[in-house]
Amino acid sequence: MRFGIDFGTTRTIVAAVDRGNYPVVGIDDIDDDQHDHIPSVVALDGDRLVAGWEALRHAQGRPLLARSFKRLLARPDVTAETLVAIGDQERRLGEVLATFAAHVVERIRRSPLFAQGSDGEHGSDGEIEAVVGVPANAHSAQRLLTLDAFSRAGVRVLALVNEPSAAAFEYTHRHPRGINSKRTSVVVYDMGGGTFDASLVRIDGTDHEIVRSLGVARLGGDDFDEVLADLALAAAGRDGDVFGDRARGRLLDEARTAKERLAPQSRRMVLELGDDDVTVPVDEFYEAATPLIDRSIDAMRPLIGETEPGTLADTEIAGIYLVGGASGLPLVPRVLREEFGRRVHRSPYPGASTAIGLAIAADPESGYRLRDRLARGIGIFREQDAGRTVSFDPLVEPAASFDDGGAIFASRRYRAAHNVGWFRFVEYSALDASGESTGDLTPLVDVIVPFDPALRDGRDLAAVPVERREDGPLVEETVRVDANGIASIRIELVDEGYVVERSVERA
Repeated sequence: MRFGIDFGTTRTIVAAVDRGNYPVVGIDDIDDDQHDHIPSVVALDGDRLVAGWEALRHAQGRPLLARSFKRLLARPDVTAETLVAIGDQERRLGEVLATFAAHVVERIRRSPLFAQGSDGEHGSDGEIEAVVGVPANAHSAQRLLTLDAFSRAGVRVLALVNEPSAAAFEYTHRHPRGINSKRTSVVVYDMGGGTFDASLVRIDGTDHEIVRSLGVARLGGDDFDEVLADLALAAAGRDGDVFGDRARGRLLDEARTAKERLAPQSRRMVLELGDDDVTVPVDEFYEAATPLIDRSIDAMRPLIGETEPGTLADTEIAGIYLVGGASGLPLVPRVLREEFGRRVHRSPYPGASTAIGLAIAADPESGYRLRDRLARGIGIFREQDAGRTVSFDPLVEPAASFDDGGAIFASRRYRAAHNVGWFRFVEYSALDASGESTGDLTPLVDVIVPFDPALRDGRDLAAVPVERREDGPLVEETVRVDANGIASIRIELVDEGYVVERSVERA
């Protein structure tokens, strides 16, 4: 049976492919009460990692819970060995991801929808096939760690799809007449628990082309919770208090619950702080939280261009579609409508929009097609002048299109000018007018190539001084990005048949 899995920072939501429908899968907790999500948390039970609802139950009153561990995936130096703090202990991120993915699979198999199967004949041992969501701004290591976790949990991962691209499928499925000959595009504004992404999507019937994607790796609902928690401490006169992880975690839970209960007519929010109740005026919270939304608008604005405040006039944009759990906060559509006018629409199920779109992507009968683009470019820092200077060379620019085979290739040839080649490949978000990288950089892979045949004896090339040479070998560099957005590098000395290949290390 096929599913869409939206692995979120705070909640993971699963939608199923069911004969042309895409229902959200009901997940039973350990008391057999049903929910529309799985908490994205892990906890320690002795030396054993547990996840989801079991983790929440086990960790009650204990400092043994790890929330929002997905945020670690956005770190530029993340690997499977990155440590996750769980109370006063630590576990490898690869282990945490594997435990959580296995829990998601186990919960899917326990669901009545899976037991019945889309054709009414599948049993609980049937194969799970899924399209899994990732942030549009996710780098190669983040994508690979996500892919590995769900693959090792027994899921046949059909594809990784950028979350706002999936939400665009849900938009078209829900609003088939929202696009016309004058309004051909939609901007998907995806504010999740930990990340913000936005994509400009050109739509022609069921054909979707991602024109460009932008985002902020660490901006989401968790940040709203932090703002509210700090306001509660200030209201109680305790903003100078020092909290341990357990007490701070309880306060953030209170903030998250109070935030999610907000309705447009709410005037005050009440949080438990120890034995006391603390009241925070909603207007005060909104004033403190508005700069976070302003950051998202600033990040998204290049997709829209400069428009008059309160309007999307003179654009081909049919609307801005708000998805992601954090966009359920009433302040979010309010601020965006003040900026862009009436053509701002929130999904009726903002938390589930991406999962539904992923299920549509997993359904071969849906007829939906996606032509995505790369959100982050790939470049290289090269040694020059015998290692005395370094230059940046963009190889694959952001918004590069995937070919018909679902890949991106960039290749170039040149004569080596040194005895050793140092290649520092990175992923980058933008270039300035002079062609230099701007914004955040994520290391992809470092490669050292012995151009001098005498250096190919297994020695430590990092200790070899870089020397300028004439008539070096002919070098061909090839960068490949696969359909899941994961990059690999191939460097060949053409005349000698000497090849060095590197990819992001598997977990």
